[in-house]
Amino acid sequence: MLNNIKSSYFFQILFSYVDESQKLKIIIHNKDLQNKINISLFNYKIFSGKYIIFEENNKNIKKIYNSLSDQIIVRVEHLNDKVKEYDCFGSLIFEGEYLNGKRNGKGKEYNHYGKLVFEGEYLNGKRWNGKLYDEDNDFLIYELKDGKGYVKEHLLKGRSYEGEYLNGEKNGMGEEYYFSLIYKGEYLNGKRNGKGKEYFGRYLIFDGEYLNGKRWNGKLYTNDNNISYEIKNGKGKYIELNIDNRFLFEGEYLNGERNGKGKEYNIGSLIFEGEYLKGKRNGKGKEYYEDGKLKFEGEYLYNYRLKGKEYYNNGKIKYEGEYLFEFYWTGKEYDTNGNLLNEYKNGSGYIKEINDDGTIKYEGEYLNGRRNGKGKEYYKGELVFEGEYLNKFRNGKGKEYFKGELTFEGEYKYNKRWNGKGKIYRRGRIEFEGEYLNGKKWNGKSYDKDGNALYEIKDGCGLIKELEYEGEYLNGERHGKGKGFSLNSGNLEYEGEYLNGKRHGKGKEYNYDGDKIIFEGEYLNDKRNGKGKEYYDNKIVYKGEYLDGKKNGIGKKYFKNGKLQFEGKFKRGKHWNGKGYDINGNFDYELINGSGKMKIYDSDDVLEEEGEYLNGLQHGKGKDYFNGQLEFEGNYLNGHRNGFGRKYENGHLVFEGDYYNGYKFGKGKEYNNNGQVIYEGDYANNRKLVKKIPIKEGKLDIDFHT
Repeated sequence: MLNNIKSSYFFQILFSYVDESQKLKIIIHNKDLQNKINISLFNYKIFSGKYIIFEENNKNIKKIYNSLSDQIIVRVEHLNDKVKEYDCFGSLIFEGEYLNGKRNGKGKEYNHYGKLVFEGEYLNGKRWNGKLYDEDNDFLIYELKDGKGYVKEHLLKGRSYEGEYLNGEKNGMGEEYYFSLIYKGEYLNGKRNGKGKEYFGRYLIFDGEYLNGKRWNGKLYTNDNNISYEIKNGKGKYIELNIDNRFLFEGEYLNGERNGKGKEYNIGSLIFEGEYLKGKRNGKGKEYYEDGKLKFEGEYLYNYRLKGKEYYNNGKIKYEGEYLFEFYWTGKEYDTNGNLLNEYKNGSGYIKEINDDGTIKYEGEYLNGRRNGKGKEYYKGELVFEGEYLNKFRNGKGKEYFKGELTFEGEYKYNKRWNGKGKIYRRGRIEFEGEYLNGKKWNGKSYDKDGNALYEIKDGCGLIKELEYEGEYLNGERHGKGKGFSLNSGNLEYEGEYLNGKRHGKGKEYNYDGDKIIFEGEYLNDKRNGKGKEYYDNKIVYKGEYLDGKKNGIGKKYFKNGKLQFEGKFKRGKHWNGKGYDINGNFDYELINGSGKMKIYDSDDVLEEEGEYLNGLQHGKGKDYFNGQLEFEGNYLNGHRNGFGRKYENGHLVFEGDYYNGYKFGKGKEYNNNGQVIYEGDYANNRKLVKKIPIKEGKLDIDFHT
């Protein structure tokens, strides 16, 4: 079936966030769609939710991209029988053996900071035999044998799991945390399955049974412990909360999924109401802006708009016609005044893209819903590029501009300067002219302000002077001694050593004006690593060790008056073990493993935080300051305001009440500048509650003051 579909445009659409079976259904049941779209799979491979590009000169290296944002997710290098994976920041996250495209055999996993978190054997992409360490390799957390064991693992953004593992997955009893407990119960094959309870802060919100990760039988409770609704066999009225435990959905459920009529919310604001099928928007529906104004009305298919009308916030029609996934397909687009702007036919035509503020973003040719052919890009009304496009990317000949001045002309591929001839301009004169190879300057000359040849590179090697760099080149990259300059000001930012295009070795960083050193020391892979010194107004404010760009290891921190502020051990930028002093040099506090009483000062030596800490985070009683004035005092838990607290503005008490994970949550009072109470009641996620949550008798039982 895929052989009948031919176009790189539709290929990326194909791998949007819809599961594979539904993608195929969309294609199979839309013969008209198959006839309209041209697809060429060339270097792409099928990967659900993603697409893959192999490097032209090295088929052993592939990059996996998010198909909607076109941002790289992971870079995979195949070296003989071993594989290395890198995250979107270029950090090594895995090295080991692969089989059939999955981790199989011996391997090691690392976090973003380069710390070992797992070492052992994998089976079909799952951890099977090995040891998991804490984020700093300080101690062993757990050991897996044949995919079985008791696990404590830290996931992303405050999420964690503690419980039983079997076959390399969550199986048995376990607990999930998002800074605090959010679920406790049974698992099967990595999903909630069996009896379990969900929590929202200190409130129980669901108690019952799960099936394949979905609530199946049980009761949902309001924040005053009253039963809100009951679900049986995955059917009934339902409510959902998102990852931050914020109200998300209310409506009908069938087989544990959204089916029938329902409503979606964003922090209390209705954003969609309409029909659902198998968890997706399907059928008639309406979308709303957060201020309640109609944004779209029409038909949906598998969460995508199919046909309808889209509106500006002022009520004027923005677009009317057919859609193909998120793209305008056949219809008319209007400006904010109701004037015809574009007319689409099968996603093609001469199109103008407009920003929300009415300024132009792009004008040029479209094919299959994307930029294809000649066009121009604008930023805040100013031209920044004109040239050729292919499948929305700059591809072919083009020119770049900055504040009305030509800065580059040459060849592009996937939005990057690529192969062929190119010229770099600065203030109307040529700064570099030559040839590029795979996006790198390869052969050419640099010129001074009078047009005289200054440096020359051959086969990617030699000396070069360009807008942001002056120094040695090797294989088309910064390599050796050089200087880096600010693109905007032209001032010196860095001077020192480079390796393969990155700061590596000894170097110095300068302030915005380029006339004062702010750091000197050692670098590794573009980050401060090793020994170094920080300066403020030419005075040393830190002297010690770094790791991955942060203070890490033994070091001393100073006030601007030269007095010692802290001495001891740092860990990932935080004070960890050592002694702290006041601005007069008197002993003030002592920390052990990031725990104890502490004070934090800003770069102007003004107090920012003080109180009790645990593992480098505010924990217990503490205070926050803004520009030296008290902003908050109260209780903290793992770095977040938790429990009772008071908030101040310009010295006046403006709120006192309960907090949870940094949000106002529970009982609270607000005051005006005269100290008078202007509101007293319940809060959830910083919003004032009028009624209890969640739904009751099929209606949303929550509202917010504006």
